[in-house]
Amino acid sequence: MRFYLIIMLLTCLICSGCETFKGFGQDVQKAGDWVERTAERAKK
Repeated sequence: MRFYLIIMLLTCLICSGCETFKGFGQDVQKAGDWVERTAERAKK
């Protein structure tokens, strides 16, 4: 029984960690898009 609880806890932590990294990746991509737009405006 204890083994199953540990497995369930680890599964939940892994799933939440994946969602966290996914959100972080989206934030980095938005920042990159902003940098590109700013660079385009600076060239004009």
